[in-house]
Amino acid sequence: MTEHAPVVLDIAGLALDDADRRRLRHPLAGGLILFARNWQDRRQLTELAAEIKSIRSDMLICVDHEGGRVQRFRTDGFTHLPPMRALGEMWMRDSGAGAMAAIDAATAAGHVLGAELRACGIDLSFTPVLDLDHGASSVIDDRAFHRDARVVSVLAKSLMHGLLLAGMHNCGKHFPGHGHVKADSHLDLPIDRRTVRAILADDARPYEWLSTCLSSVMPAHVVYPKVDSRAAGFSPRWLKDILRLQFGFTGAVFSDDLSMAGARRIDGADVTHAEAAALALSAGCDMVLLCNQSVDGGAALDTLLDDLLQARSQGHWQPDPDSEARRLDLLPQTAPFGWDDLMHQAAYQHALERLP
Repeated sequence: MTEHAPVVLDIAGLALDDADRRRLRHPLAGGLILFARNWQDRRQLTELAAEIKSIRSDMLICVDHEGGRVQRFRTDGFTHLPPMRALGEMWMRDSGAGAMAAIDAATAAGHVLGAELRACGIDLSFTPVLDLDHGASSVIDDRAFHRDARVVSVLAKSLMHGLLLAGMHNCGKHFPGHGHVKADSHLDLPIDRRTVRAILADDARPYEWLSTCLSSVMPAHVVYPKVDSRAAGFSPRWLKDILRLQFGFTGAVFSDDLSMAGARRIDGADVTHAEAAALALSAGCDMVLLCNQSVDGGAALDTLLDDLLQARSQGHWQPDPDSEARRLDLLPQTAPFGWDDLMHQAAYQHALERLP
């Protein structure tokens, strides 16, 4: 068993090349995230996933596939899933009846999402979004279920139930909440100046209330200066003291993409990808993502893998067998339906009918 394979990397094209295969065999590579550029059709995606697994059977194949505008695979039979706000809007209709219909629809969405991805060899989608819809964040916007943390928690749990029916784990994001800030952490480092009491009483509530059923969590590249000078993904205060100790969370923690602007400057200084990765792992992340760095030959990925090995030898971070166990726990434990069989499965067809 690998001691600790914390890096989630990406590939540039529709199939693996020799450099991709070499990186997948690297001892620190533990996951691969796919994007729309890696999609042509179901056959191509299924063959790609199969080759990845032939190289490393324990490689965690991931994707951002939430529904709405964040859905990487949209053609060749994949269902166009609604944005999560549509479920929140359904909740608000017809008094109590609307809420119950929304709960059922959220379960259906999770089931369809998970079943279709698994039929093509994908292990995990980074969903659900647990951010509250404060109306401030353009990058969150209709990806959020609702403004009310109670509604978000119930609908997210229902979606997670649907994922579980398909044999897929879940990832709640972006802890402790990205919805209150206007800046986009892909392009800037957002600052949320609220007190820890205010955040824990509102945006962070879903993580507390769902602590027993969240499989994994992704922290926000947002700084909450009244709590810590570092963004949540680099903060032991947020990840160890609050998420793990106070909320009792036992699942895996993924960093958000380390190539985002919100991860390139820590404690007022510019950092390399490897420095950011080591800080995230030391702060309490189990896995770190570096996305969209393969498209120009992948030199940044090679540098990250090599420099992170060196950082480990220099004691800047320590491999954690518990982190590795949490990574492996995210791999599906049941065989998926093939696509043709899925199209004839009664539960999947019923879920399609329940989508808004």
